[in-house]
Amino acid sequence: MVKSKNKGMVIAAIGSIPLIMTLGNSMLIPIFPDMKSSLNISQMQVSLTITVFSIAGAIFIPIVGYLSDRYSRKIIIIPSLILFGLGGLLAGIAAALFSKAYIWVLIGRTLQGIGAAGTAPVAMALTGDLFKGGEQSRVLGIFEASNGLGKVLSPIIGALLGLIIWHSVFFAFPAITLISLLLVLFFVKEKSNRQAPPPFRKYVRGLFSVFKHEGRWLFTTYLAGGTCLFTLFGILFFLSDKLETKYEIDGVLKGLILAIPLLVMVTTSYITGSKIGKNFEKMKKLQLIGFGLMTLSYGTLVFLEKIIPFLAVLALSSIGAGLILPCVNSLITGAVGKERRGFVTSLYGSVRFLGVALGPPIFSRLMEWSRPGLFISISIFTFLVGLLVLLLLHVKGKDGKKNTKTKFRYKYV
Repeated sequence: MVKSKNKGMVIAAIGSIPLIMTLGNSMLIPIFPDMKSSLNISQMQVSLTITVFSIAGAIFIPIVGYLSDRYSRKIIIIPSLILFGLGGLLAGIAAALFSKAYIWVLIGRTLQGIGAAGTAPVAMALTGDLFKGGEQSRVLGIFEASNGLGKVLSPIIGALLGLIIWHSVFFAFPAITLISLLLVLFFVKEKSNRQAPPPFRKYVRGLFSVFKHEGRWLFTTYLAGGTCLFTLFGILFFLSDKLETKYEIDGVLKGLILAIPLLVMVTTSYITGSKIGKNFEKMKKLQLIGFGLMTLSYGTLVFLEKIIPFLAVLALSSIGAGLILPCVNSLITGAVGKERRGFVTSLYGSVRFLGVALGPPIFSRLMEWSRPGLFISISIFTFLVGLLVLLLLHVKGKDGKKNTKTKFRYKYV
């Protein structure tokens, strides 16, 4: 448990980690048109700068999750933050010095993705280690709000840096990462009496036991969180393109407009995290409401062309995501005990990263196909995921009966 006098700084340190990870993608969105013209690349190649970052993260997250369970969270987070900063530095130097910098930008983004793998998912497990009960849900709400705050600030920061030169965004990554690194170094203290890690076979058997008995609702919850990130980054990619090509809006104003749906989501996430406690029934209801709002929003966007009505209806999907994500975080963090929490939360992190990776390229293809087809397809998809939550999200207590509190059967496996 965290000492009261240090609690605020510990929360600030943990909250800074998802903020850093979010900046890794969202800050690039406003500079995509400039990147495309400067590097002479296609729209699909532009989207790959997000995709390679996210796929690299998705691949490495389970690995670092296991290592964080076997050793410690802090040992994984610190070098991960350093690698994240170095990847940004490599991409920035390449873009500034080389005429054909695209491949080096992708390499730098890949390194950033590997570094990001050991940040937010491991920080979520660390939250579960350090905070308990209703306070854990509150801190996880702050965690998701910080993630959202990064999404709010990053288009604005990216647009401002883009006024200097488009690749200056990459040089901002190591500078911002340094702040998070110092907070973690000085204020996050893990228990020194950590138990010896279990043998690998025993560790894997325990994970199989968890997923055998709880896999149905866990994977449904993973899908719910991944869907929110998939639709969020997809719609930001769509909006960034349309603001310049259709509405002729760029620069800081473009960043401010991109921040509107994100601000709605971060506000909703913070309120949701502070209210849900550990009540499972409330979490399920909020997720169903969230997917209902997302389905309604995307279905209605088919008929809207003007920017103000479009943003107003899009805000409904942001409210939906803000209701869903803190509930998902709380459910997954409480699913297992400390000794396997890193892997389970990291696997969820992989799903989130895959959602981010798939959003821009899929939305890009759907944009080329049909604007109405894009929104109808996404609306049907969010409806189906909400239906899965309704039908499959059932958590059982230790007595085998449905539980209204998130006290899971395999918490002490």
